[in-house]
Amino acid sequence: MSQPKISPLPPPEVTPTRIAPPAEPRSRWVWIAIALVVTIIAGYWLAQRWASRESAAQTAARSAARSVPVSAIPARRADMPVVVGALGAVSAFNTVTVRSRVDGQLVKVGFQEGQFVNQGDLLAQIDPRPFEAQLTQAEGQLARDLAQLRDARLNLERFKGLLEKQFISKQQYDDQAATVGQFEGTVKLDQGAIAAAKLQLDYSHITAPIAGRVGLRLVDVGNMVHQTDTNGLVVITQLQPIAVLFTIPEDHLPAVLAKLQGSTRLAVEAYDRSGRSKIAGGELIATDNQIDPTTGTFKLKAVFQNADRALFPNQFVNVRLLLDVRKDATIIPAAAVQRGPQGTFAYVVKTDQTVEVRPVTTGIGLGDDVSIDKGISPDELIVVEGTDKLREGTKVQLEKSSAPAAKPKLRP
Repeated sequence: MSQPKISPLPPPEVTPTRIAPPAEPRSRWVWIAIALVVTIIAGYWLAQRWASRESAAQTAARSAARSVPVSAIPARRADMPVVVGALGAVSAFNTVTVRSRVDGQLVKVGFQEGQFVNQGDLLAQIDPRPFEAQLTQAEGQLARDLAQLRDARLNLERFKGLLEKQFISKQQYDDQAATVGQFEGTVKLDQGAIAAAKLQLDYSHITAPIAGRVGLRLVDVGNMVHQTDTNGLVVITQLQPIAVLFTIPEDHLPAVLAKLQGSTRLAVEAYDRSGRSKIAGGELIATDNQIDPTTGTFKLKAVFQNADRALFPNQFVNVRLLLDVRKDATIIPAAAVQRGPQGTFAYVVKTDQTVEVRPVTTGIGLGDDVSIDKGISPDELIVVEGTDKLREGTKVQLEKSSAPAAKPKLRP
């Protein structure tokens, strides 16, 4: 018997296994995002910077094209005074307290308070009657003693003749001669009494000992005045000439002494409290003999003729002492000098109407002017007003240009 034919089984179907690709790391996307953000930020910053530069360039171009109005003055060449400033006090050249030299009743006042009087003018009158009586008594005494003296001299002549004839003794003649000498002495005493009485009478007429301005009356008419009164009748201050006392630092002492020893008269000017208006001009006449160790200053005295009587005792003034004069100095207004981190400078207007920042070295100053030791030449235009809007190379428009000023005067 035949066996059934068995078909072979088909091989099992094998399903291929799909292998997944490896996963990309997550950090890669983080770095890509960071790079993208940085790129965006950098691009924005560059764009802003370019825009800022473009705007600055446009602003600079507009500024360069626009002229800034300024005022300028040419630097000038002139003599510059070397002045020492100080605060001074006016002092009367002479001050007299008028007092009575006799005792008596004040019967007349011959001045007005605040009046200017001359030497010898009548100021007051003391009752003269007591002194006139004393003078009359002294004159009467003198007349009596003169008569006795004449009689004694006549008797002496008679005794001389009798002595020659030996009718009297020598002792009698000598006694008569002594009597004549006594009367001569008495007459001299009487003459002295008359002079004293006349002096007392003159003292009853009180006159001004100096020329000056009288102050307020200290005693009224009708009061008794005495030689021992402390206040006196009135005070007279001499105003012409008048003195000013002031102090300056001891560093200037050698220069001042050298000028005085060389017989050089140093000019001194007095200004008001503001230091702008000149009151009077005078000259230095003396210095003190010692330096004040507490302040390091020394005192000087100047005299002023005070023709217009503008200076008044105890008045405070600003004093300017002229020590020297610097010849041919370059002078510009002090307002033109600017100060910055690099030091002092000034704006100089060039020929193309632009400004240049010019470093300068300043010298001495006097009032509104200052001398320039280095940096500016005479006749160069210096900006005085409008400097707040200026930079190096700024184009300017001159509003006004002043001619060189006159030689600076001695002023604060």
